Amino acid sequence: MYLITEKIALTPTVSMLKIKAPDVTRHAKPGQFVMLRVEENGERIPLTIAESNQNDQTISVIFQIVGATTKKLNQLEKGDFLIDFAGPMGKPAKLDGLKKVCVIGGGVGCAIAYPIAKSLHDKNTIVHSIIGFRTKELVFLEEEFKNISDETYLVTDDGTYKNKGRVTDILKDLLEKGETYDEVYAIGPLPMMKFVSLLTKEYNIKTVVSMNPVMVDGTGMCGGCRVSVGNEMKFACVDGPEFDGHLINFDEAMNRNRMYESFESNQYKELCNSLKEASK
Repeated sequence: MYLITEKIALTPTVSMLKIKAPDVTRHAKPGQFVMLRVEENGERIPLTIAESNQNDQTISVIFQIVGATTKKLNQLEKGDFLIDFAGPMGKPAKLDGLKKVCVIGGGVGCAIAYPIAKSLHDKNTIVHSIIGFRTKELVFLEEEFKNISDETYLVTDDGTYKNKGRVTDILKDLLEKGETYDEVYAIGPLPMMKFVSLLTKEYNIKTVVSMNPVMVDGTGMCGGCRVSVGNEMKFACVDGPEFDGHLINFDEAMNRNRMYESFESNQYKELCNSLKEASK
């Protein structure tokens, strides 16, 4: 059992949990993730480690309510327990030796991008951060990114806050003005990472993306998280989650992710209906 020591609502649909997990904390590094389970017969879901605090032995995870399991996870409060919390899993980010990096986060992907940007900042790397959200009410971690970035750019799809547009608009403008980077990190929805990678390929800038396909066990046994990287099949859980964005078959990854949309939507509706009935 893993104790939730803190819960913070970052937006109406995004929450942060701190979980007491000494063994995970001891080994966790930026870029890695955990597999957690809310209830005894529930599904396991992967969540990237947003922060590892050695002092209080907690791991912070940030998640968006997108389905039944994340809905159940958001029902938990400080003092509640998780059944399972396994990790750290995946390979750590390779951040040494970089002088200037652009870190791009889209939506809840900003929760994954932030520890990357912070670790780079701690290594005295020049960090330019570009973070994008659909609308103003979904913005989070803005001040945190500002505190660890040399330059920070924020965009919203509808223009309700800061710049209107997409993260690729900002990146393209910077590159056209002559900015150069050792690497670009792009973390967010698959379409966003795809178009960032297409843009950086034109400028021959190495681009790293973090893949988050469907996972069952997180150890490479089920094969559910396979992604095509160049001419090879990789497992995001053990070979990633970070890969060369110029080699990823994003269209295949997006098609695979859509395979379970109908099932997940039905599960979510059933849970919401049961919660409504229970509250009457």
